[in-house]
Amino acid sequence: MLKTFVTLVRGSAGAVMDEVQDRNALLILDQQVRDATTTLDKAKRALAFAMAQDRQEGARLGELERQLADLETRTLAALDGGREDLALDGAEVIARLEADRDAAKNARSLFAAEIAKLRDHVRRAEGRIVALDRGRRLARAAEAVRHMRRGRAEGAMPHMATLAEAEETLRRLRERQEAASIAETALDEIDTAAAPASAAERLAAGGFGPPLRTTADDVIARLKLRGQKAAS
Repeated sequence: MLKTFVTLVRGSAGAVMDEVQDRNALLILDQQVRDATTTLDKAKRALAFAMAQDRQEGARLGELERQLADLETRTLAALDGGREDLALDGAEVIARLEADRDAAKNARSLFAAEIAKLRDHVRRAEGRIVALDRGRRLARAAEAVRHMRRGRAEGAMPHMATLAEAEETLRRLRERQEAASIAETALDEIDTAAAPASAAERLAAGGFGPPLRTTADDVIARLKLRGQKAAS
C-alpha cells in the first residue's frame, strides 16, 4: 500500500512537472537558447585565446630560429679562427636554443590540433544555435496563432478576447460610425435649408425675383447678343 502511495505521489509530481513545462515551454526554450549562446561565446573566447597563444609561440619560434642562425654563424667563425673555447660556449647555447625550438614546435603542433577542434566545435554549435533560434521563432509564431484561435478550439481564457469577439467589436464600431455620419449629413442639410441664402435660391429658382446665379443659358444669350452687335 505504501509503495502504491509513493508511486502515486511520484506520478502526480511528474504530471504536474510536465504540465508546468508544457505551459512554460517557450520561456524555458528562450532561456535554453540564451544558455547555449553563452556557452558558445565562452567557446569562442577559448578559441581566440588558443589562437593568440599559437601566434605567441610562432613569434617565439621565429626568434629562436633567428638566434640559432646567428650563433651557428659565429660559432663556425670561432672554429675557423682557432677559438674552440668560444666555439664551445656558442655550441652550448645552440644546444639549449635547439631544445627550446623543438619544444616550441611541439607546442605549435598541439595548439594547431586544439584550434582545429575548437573551430569545428564553434562552427557546428553556431549552426545548431541558428537552427534552434529559427525554430524558436517559428514556435513563438505558432503559439501566438494558437492563442488567437483558442476561442474556437479550446475556449478562451476569461481575460482574453477571441478573434470573433474582436470582429464583432469592429462591426459595432463601424455601425456607430456610419450612424454618426448619417446624422451629421442630416444636420448639415437642416442647417443649409434654414440658411437665408438657401431660401433665396429656392425662391429664385421658382421664378420669384432675379436669379442669383448665372446659368449656361444666360452665357449663351450674352454671347449671341455680343455677336449681333459686332455684326451690325
